[in-house]
Amino acid sequence: METPLPRCRFCLHYAITHQADFPYACRAMGFKSRRPPELDVLENSGQPCLRFEPRPGANGNKPS
Repeated sequence: METPLPRCRFCLHYAITHQADFPYACRAMGFKSRRPPELDVLENSGQPCLRFEPRPGANGNKPS
């Protein structure tokens, strides 16, 4: 069974930029994106995000 990707919206480093062209950002990796950053990380590195840190109180899904 495949492990689910960590969801950026539950990550401490996730940000909304309010820029129409690049609405999502990852502060840990320093980039903005048109789509959720977890997809760009997986596409470019071939592995799930290793910088994922759950936000306090968030019900994130970091793979084990």
